[in-house]
Amino acid sequence: MSETSSSPHLSRQLGLLSLTATGICSMIGASVYIVPIMIQRNVAGIGPYVLPAFLLAAVPALLAAFAYASLSSAMPRAGGSYIFASRGLHPYWGFVASFSQWFGLTIVIGVICYVIIPFFRDIAAALDWKVGAAYLETGWVRLTLALGLLWAFVGINMRGLQFYERTLIPLMILMFVLGGIVIFAGFSFNHADFEAALLAKEGRTIGVKTNAVFDLSTFLSAAAVLFASFIGFDSIAQAGGEAKNPERLLPKATALAVVVVGAFYFVFTAAVYHAIPWQFIAAEAAQKDISAPGLFSVLLSPAWGVAILIGATIALLNDLPAMLLSVSRLLFAWAEDGIFSKNIAKVNPRTQTPQNALLLSGFMATIGVLGSHFASDFFLGIDIMVTSMLVNFLLMCVTLVVLPKKNPAIAKNIKVLTSNSLRKTLAWLGITFLFGFLAIHVWKDVNASATHWYFHSTYVWLLVMAVASLIYFWRLRRLAKNGVDLEAVFNTLPEE
Repeated sequence: MSETSSSPHLSRQLGLLSLTATGICSMIGASVYIVPIMIQRNVAGIGPYVLPAFLLAAVPALLAAFAYASLSSAMPRAGGSYIFASRGLHPYWGFVASFSQWFGLTIVIGVICYVIIPFFRDIAAALDWKVGAAYLETGWVRLTLALGLLWAFVGINMRGLQFYERTLIPLMILMFVLGGIVIFAGFSFNHADFEAALLAKEGRTIGVKTNAVFDLSTFLSAAAVLFASFIGFDSIAQAGGEAKNPERLLPKATALAVVVVGAFYFVFTAAVYHAIPWQFIAAEAAQKDISAPGLFSVLLSPAWGVAILIGATIALLNDLPAMLLSVSRLLFAWAEDGIFSKNIAKVNPRTQTPQNALLLSGFMATIGVLGSHFASDFFLGIDIMVTSMLVNFLLMCVTLVVLPKKNPAIAKNIKVLTSNSLRKTLAWLGITFLFGFLAIHVWKDVNASATHWYFHSTYVWLLVMAVASLIYFWRLRRLAKNGVDLEAVFNTLPEE
């Protein structure tokens, strides 16, 4: 079902640095600058236990990363998660895993575009550009700029991998440098310093600090949401068709991305809560959308505050090219197998990018922008992504268990850990943790108060997957009627 050798095809241009940057930039962004702050509203009562919840969330993320690294070493193709599960588990579950992923991530791409605009507003306000800041508060301006950002980065990806690398890597370096300001400031100040600065600058006091009561269900719910912060390393696997020496570099890039980002998350979040009382963060989050840069503006001079805001904005912008690469390659893989129209798998001969897949992903992300605007709550998009990716990661771990029996020819090519029994043990641990997190997340969502059913991420996800499944089975039936040997397609890797 692949294109003929004379047709334009994806090119293996991405080295270790580019692959690792793809994973890092897909993970850092809202995950570190917003989610650990706004978790105080989304999971009310988590209080001072954000960092321990982050540590718990890292466990299933590491196990899922191990599954991805193992499978990518044996099946280095574009659209990694779809290829992994369709060849190692079952074609339908491969589609469920990857469509769930594609839907969740494209929606979040739109959410990120929408969330970035308040950062521009805060930069304008910090520079005393009052008129500009006021315009950025206007609904139609925010919506228009968010859509403009989205399609600008679609254009960057369409220009090819070299342009993609030249955009991504310098911004990643700048993101870490500017993020270091928050870490340094966070550990340089304490709660007393913050309270004094708040009184001096804004004439406010925190008031009586209530003590938090640890609640296990709240703690587990927070860990399930914070798990979203580790989503992104999977983008490395989706770029498997464009990686140099993929059997070796894909697992290595996955490990590097998870370790670097995990360490950055923990230090960054610890710095924020070291400097700012959680009681103040919880009270502010209950009233409005807040972020780490906004909180640190109380402690720092306007110049340093602007630098932090720019760092946060760059972190969010960096999400976009990496995630667009990831979701477009999933579409490309479906089209190569005939699940979607073959036109989607067409590669531009000049840029060697699947431009139709990028355009379709951009249109889906547009829905994420519009949904964030009209729902007035970007956490709905985050919750959809968490549901989607928990399902995806769960199926990756199941695939790692089943693969040796389902497709031993491919399983023997796994190059991460030589012991099959140890791999299986780690995969079962991943299944256990991920299933538990999925159950907690679904329970929390279904029981949350909402004005309409479509504000529950679980119901939205089920509806979307039902429609997608109908399309999948319809396309599969058409392929069978056209004489395609489906067993042969789904038992072998696509040609390069």
